[in-house]
Amino acid sequence: MTDASTQQSMKGMLLVATPALREPTFAQTVVALLEHSPADGAIGVVLNRPTEASVAVAVPAVAEIVTAPPVLFEGGPVSPSTAIALGLAVPGAEPEGWMPVVLPIVTVDLDHDAALLAATLHDLRVFAGYAGWSAGQLEREIAEGSWYLVDGLPSDPFAEAPEQLRTAVLRRQGWPLSVAAHAPLDPTVN
Repeated sequence: MTDASTQQSMKGMLLVATPALREPTFAQTVVALLEHSPADGAIGVVLNRPTEASVAVAVPAVAEIVTAPPVLFEGGPVSPSTAIALGLAVPGAEPEGWMPVVLPIVTVDLDHDAALLAATLHDLRVFAGYAGWSAGQLEREIAEGSWYLVDGLPSDPFAEAPEQLRTAVLRRQGWPLSVAAHAPLDPTVN
């Protein structure tokens, strides 16, 4: 776990909801931070909330190259009609319709030619909406114990079993954080 107070930027890191975060919008979530600065706040997407909405219906241009499951993910409560796509860039590939978050993870322009995207990306996932924090808000939430701040793996946004991502991320952390992977949903029932 990383101390948020020593960070200039948490861009590229993961927020994992602690058992204390019981508000339904973020309870049990894993959020990838796409942007962060102490002065401007943060933007991220929830990685472990697949919906039943098909990418083929919502963004048909990329339906053939999206990573399974081929559904939209609930990226967060802000602007749910906005699509944000994340990709995993092929090593050494020239940016073709994408911009680095923290390589190899990139944000993808969904209006770009899908064939060109397919040539430079290993994985692609589409999120509806995003999570946002004003300046200092996220740092306060971390200090209050709502979030664990951890390093992510490039494969995390594209997990084959996204509903198990929170447990997987926590399990790979050192003691004592790894124990939180097995915490009950309601910490008062322990």
